Amino acid sequence: MTKKDYRAHHKKHLVRCVVNLLSLRHDHVSISQIGSETAITKAMEHLSAPLDDLVLYHLKAIAAMNKNDPLSMYNYQSSAVQSLTKILQMQKEENWMLPVMNTMCLELRLLAVCVENTRTSKNMKPGEILEKCADCLMGCFRVCACDNRSSEDDTKRWGMLTLVNQLLKIYFRINKLHLCRPLIRAIESSPYKALFTLAQKITYKFFVGRKAMFDSDYKTADEHLTYTFEHCHKRSSKNKRLILTYLVPVKMLLGYMPKHSLLEKYNLMEFGELMEAVKRGNLRNLEKVMEKHESFFIGAGIYLIVEKLKIIAYRNLFKKVYLVLNIHQIPIQDLLSALEMQGIDDVDMDEVECIVANLIYEGKIKGYISHQHKKLVISKQNPFPRLSTIP
Repeated sequence: MTKKDYRAHHKKHLVRCVVNLLSLRHDHVSISQIGSETAITKAMEHLSAPLDDLVLYHLKAIAAMNKNDPLSMYNYQSSAVQSLTKILQMQKEENWMLPVMNTMCLELRLLAVCVENTRTSKNMKPGEILEKCADCLMGCFRVCACDNRSSEDDTKRWGMLTLVNQLLKIYFRINKLHLCRPLIRAIESSPYKALFTLAQKITYKFFVGRKAMFDSDYKTADEHLTYTFEHCHKRSSKNKRLILTYLVPVKMLLGYMPKHSLLEKYNLMEFGELMEAVKRGNLRNLEKVMEKHESFFIGAGIYLIVEKLKIIAYRNLFKKVYLVLNIHQIPIQDLLSALEMQGIDDVDMDEVECIVANLIYEGKIKGYISHQHKKLVISKQNPFPRLSTIP
């Protein structure tokens, strides 16, 4: 081992020790005396600014842990992260504190979630602690994002993606997706975008894919969620199932129907029933499936996405009408009759025209509506293009 390698190895060991000593999940927190006033006083005698505040709040967080007081524990951890932010600002030419930042910020978010789940104060609003947590994490993010040094080894920008992933988790939980956009833009413009670890990229792309899905940008959602599924560890079946919960409806909206074997493997047969109803244009069964699995779709946050599959079911039903009649000027009345045969009796001619107009606008049917003759005039060439070819 060369002297340079030895120094690098020694530095990593020291950083690992600091991370452990400032982690609330390390074994040292189980020592009963460590959060006592005596221990805190002794520690302060041997520390100077700016490390003294960081250690002080860490020890107080441990004391709150021993008292089973999650809110105080969160508040002290939040103060510790703010002290760490000041240290990061002061370290102009170093980034060795990034692993410490990653650990402390992760634990701050986990504490915020814990406090949210066990809210005891009636004055605390839902999501309030998580919002405060996000503000605290943003302090660290700004320090990392504003480091403009060209040195790849020492830049704090390496800490950006870990913080973005923590923030994305919070914003999705408190349903403030509009706050994700500037974070995503910052990562997409980063020169280190392709150099982050695979685990970091998988988490990031999972949330970016979900964001694109809610923005109705299904091709972008498909790209990111497919990457996430393909690169997720093959033994992480729970994570793969979670990814598929969003990827499957996105694929279906793009015209790709999942295999039953895949749905069976990951216990997602709710989509199997949904897929059959959509493929057959069976709107009656589609309504029944959505009602039957309503709690699953709502719990996953995809009910409104799944509901958009109705437009594909309409398209497939109207295609059946076209194949039966074998004409290119289809009376709107015949489309209405097809819907009535499906048990859809709460629509009229005007509503059918509106449905058809949406299908034409989205490129799912090639043609136009003759309002004068109450007919759908479809193209003689490929009037119902494959969904996967629609731009």
